[in-house]
Amino acid sequence: MIITRGLTKRYGRVVAVDDVDLEVREGDRYGFLGPNGSGKTTLVRLLLGLVYATSGEIEVLGSSAPARVLPSIGALVEGPAAYPHLSGRQNLSLLDAAGPGGRRRTRKRRIEDALEQVGLAGVDRRPVRAYSLGMRQRLGLAAALLRQPRLLILDEPTNGLDPRGIREIRDLLITLNEAGTTVFLSSHLLAEVEALCTRVGIVDRGRLVVQDSMDSLRAPTGHVVLETPDAAQVVGILDGQVVTRDGTRLVVRHPDPAELNATLVREGVRVSAIGAERRTLEEVVLNVTGHGSDRVERTP
Repeated sequence: MIITRGLTKRYGRVVAVDDVDLEVREGDRYGFLGPNGSGKTTLVRLLLGLVYATSGEIEVLGSSAPARVLPSIGALVEGPAAYPHLSGRQNLSLLDAAGPGGRRRTRKRRIEDALEQVGLAGVDRRPVRAYSLGMRQRLGLAAALLRQPRLLILDEPTNGLDPRGIREIRDLLITLNEAGTTVFLSSHLLAEVEALCTRVGIVDRGRLVVQDSMDSLRAPTGHVVLETPDAAQVVGILDGQVVTRDGTRLVVRHPDPAELNATLVREGVRVSAIGAERRTLEEVVLNVTGHGSDRVERTP
């Protein structure tokens, strides 16, 4: 669905996107992560043809010219724009009438479906100037869904939404994905990406530093996390296997939680909780990225 090869974007001496080889497969829910200033939004704009690459190649939906396939792409980039004096429905009607692919005969039905999907069906006749930030974000997402796209490219789609709204949008994206829509999501909400996405790309200082499945990134580390009031006893039993101890919590070098649990129970240890250690997505991101930056410079 999306392939880039050596994609680079420079603004003078500032390198916003640096030699990126991106691969988004059909059916992915792809989470795109990185610190502020790492090049995420610039790369999204490159994919949509809003800015031109300095060098490298882009292929979206099999085309090297993103403008040709835009009717098959739904996009929400940064803050959605709308005419404030018009209602949400009127804004969507104007947007749908612009460009190819928006058949007039089915426009009303498509607008109603999009508003229903994002939870705006009951307030769609209010002027947009009366919308909250979360409602504006929902309207932007409705605009992205108008043409029933094969590919959704979303930049911070849950910005301004409350926890219930975030959950509703997540469920909507999963439903759309299961129906055949590929989702490319740029976000700072790591917990949300962890709950939603099947593959992840992480950028740092313009470079793609990680691209892998969520399952691989969060695979067991080979350690076991153990909670017990008998922590001191465990240290004695597992001489040399305890990696860290924090009160009643221990991390133990052992491949099998069930086997370790049986061993400790035989020794009379009271086990409150036990399980394989897995890295969180936050730990993965912090491990491969530096501090956020608004500038990425390369020495000439």
